[in-house]
Formats: sequence, C-alpha cells, structure tokens
Amino acid sequence: MSLIPEKMKALVVYAPGDYRLEMVDTPRAKGKDIIVKVEAAGVCAGDVKTFGGAPSIWGSDGSPPYIKVPVIPGHEFCGFVAEVGPEQKEFKVGDHVVSEQIVPCWECKFCKSGRYWMCQKHDIYGYQTNVNGAMAEYMRFPREALTYKIPQDMPLEQAILVEPFSCSKHTVDRAQITNEDFVVLAGAGTLGLGMVGAARKKNPDKLVVLDCNDTRLQKAKEFGADIVMNPSKENVTEKVMEMTDGYGCDIYIEATGHPNGVLQGLEMIRKLGRFVEFSVFNELTTADWSIIGDRKELDVLGSHLGPYCYEPVIKWMADGSLPTDGVVTHKFSLDDWKTAFEYTKTGKDNALKVVIIPGMK
Repeated sequence: MSLIPEKMKALVVYAPGDYRLEMVDTPRAKGKDIIVKVEAAGVCAGDVKTFGGAPSIWGSDGSPPYIKVPVIPGHEFCGFVAEVGPEQKEFKVGDHVVSEQIVPCWECKFCKSGRYWMCQKHDIYGYQTNVNGAMAEYMRFPREALTYKIPQDMPLEQAILVEPFSCSKHTVDRAQITNEDFVVLAGAGTLGLGMVGAARKKNPDKLVVLDCNDTRLQKAKEFGADIVMNPSKENVTEKVMEMTDGYGCDIYIEATGHPNGVLQGLEMIRKLGRFVEFSVFNELTTADWSIIGDRKELDVLGSHLGPYCYEPVIKWMADGSLPTDGVVTHKFSLDDWKTAFEYTKTGKDNALKVVIIPGMK
C-alpha cells in the first residue's frame, strides 16, 4: 500500500495575482516517472514577476503567453523520491534528488543536437500544466526530465541552490573568463553570488562586483570578489575606468534584472569586450545599439538555464569549493507563501534566497 496521500496541498496559479492554496490530486508514477516529496522550493525573482503579470510570461506584450494555467509554480527545488514508475531503474524510493528546470521534448532539432536547454517546446517546471512545479507537497519528474542524485546528507540550504547556481555556472562559462581578464559582475543576489563563486574558480585578474545592497556586497566579498562597489554611493563607471587605465572592463556580466544594469555595462566595457546578459527583465530596455556595433564592436552573449552544469555544481557544493553559506536567509511554510513572495520582492530583513518548505507547519 502506498504511503502517498490521494490529495495534497498545493499553490495553484490561475492568473496574474490570482494564486490559490488548494487541495489537489497527488501525482502518481507511470512508466519511468518519479514522484518526489518536496523538501523545499525556492522563490525566484521570476516567480515574483510572474505573480505581478510580467508581459514576457503572460503575453501582454503582444507575444503568446508562455505560462499555461492552472499550474503549480516552482522551478527551484529539491526533494526525496517517494514513488517510482514500474520502468524506472535508475532511482529508488528515498533518493535525494534535483531535476533540471527544463523538461526537454528530445525530438526538436535543439534537443537532437545536444542543445536541449533551448528546446523548442520548452516546458519549464511551474509554467506548464504537464510539468507542475514544486510549491506543493509532491511533484512529478516525468521520464523526459534530467534528474540527478545529490548526497543524502546535503543540507537543504545547499540542495535548494543547485538549480540557481547551475544557472550561475553556465553564465560564467559563457563569459569565457581567463586569468588576464578584468571582470565586472553587476548584481549580487542569489544568482550573482553563485556567479562570484564560479568566476573565482576561473581566477580572473580582477573580479569586481556591483550591487546597491551593502549586505549582499559583503557576502560577495566573502565568496571571492576582489572589489565591491555600490552604484548608489559612487560613480562605478568612473572607478572602473580608473582601474583599467581608461579602457574599461574586459568582461561585463549583467545579473541585476534592471535596465540600468545594461546601460551601465555598455558604458564601462572596453572596445572588443564581452557582454553577458543573464537577467529576466520586468520591462523593456532601451539602449544605444551603436555602442555595440560602431563604437565598440562588442561580443554580446545571452545565458539561459544551467545545461551540463548540475553535476559539477553538486560536486563543488559537496566538497566545499563553491560557497553557499548564508545565501538561504528565510524559510516559510506553504501556508505563508504570500510572505515568502513579498520577502523575495522587497528584500525585507536582508532577504536573499527565500524558500518554501511544504512540510513546515
């Protein structure tokens, strides 16, 4: 007899601002499926922007909506296997696991060529009804999912960071940092701090981190930044120019999610520099594109998800070489999801990574 209940508590999205805590059918395993008892779900800035009606998610900018409702949100998570389908041979009940946030189709040209993170169908946990997310007591990892075991004793405070820090590693990989580069990273939130740790492993000549929150800057310093600066308190472009003999930084990584982070980077990056864009924006960003072409001939690269990064990130977390201490700052029950979203949105009480624990009373 299964110990999985027929019904479970879940947060369900119906429309922007219309999120409801409900009792829904608990998913069950078929074929190679895995049913996971959710240990924790991270609240991402993207979750907050979805709740607020971001045009890129809901299609109010003229594009088709990406989200399909009703759906259970949550694409950052960790948990323990509670049930496996009859064809599942790799995982067993009790395994500590995470899954990549994208569930590829494995049939489009991107998937077939190994570039699964750009899957044309592009199902992401928590955004489509066939891949419900982790803000619930249980969730299903379908047979197409990319699932990884993590150490049984890995603490929640590390395990919940595997997904965001894999995204961080991919961004740093895109930057192609060498030990001769002067690197500026804008944004020291959860993802930015993961980038600090990953960039430190590349041993750049200088790693400068920018953020308007001094508490986050102190954490960036702890994680390996050489220099930290607050753009709200000093002219950071002028400072970078002074430190680089007037040339500008070699590499600029944008992880602020604010249009000013883009404009600042275009201003302080050197000619022939490399600009890596990570953020999801809540509004359109207008820039002088002649800077990219005629004036500086920049390499502009995007970064999406964390392909081929989960296994090294899990290893680095386990051996202590990728810092995580203090990133998870607040934990809330599923009943208190509104407070969790508010802390993530406002940064109240120096909130960094806010997590929802379905099992918490």
